[in-house]
Amino acid sequence: MKLVIAIVRDDYSEILQDELADASYRYTKLASTGGFLRKGNTTLLVGVDDDQVRPVMDIIRATCKTRQELITPQPMQISHGLAVPPIEVISGGATVFVVDVTHFERI
Repeated sequence: MKLVIAIVRDDYSEILQDELADASYRYTKLASTGGFLRKGNTTLLVGVDDDQVRPVMDIIRATCKTRQELITPQPMQISHGLAVPPIEVISGGATVFVVDVTHFERI
């Protein structure tokens, strides 16, 4: 058995949850924050048999796409005022960990 831990941007959370539920996968949802952009994230915990990891990963890949986004970083102090040039970053997608489960029990 495996535990799939998927950390996704809140933008994709609802869609991913719907896709997992439609495919009959149970999950636990945790609100989380962090990462480079300090945006809201959702962490989904999905316990599956070994042969179900690939289909779950396919759903995550199809749902959580990366995209380019312009952000304005915190202002930097310079001698003539504030300089705040926007920068382009790649955001979205998902960070996924797949770990072995040595014991599972539904109580």
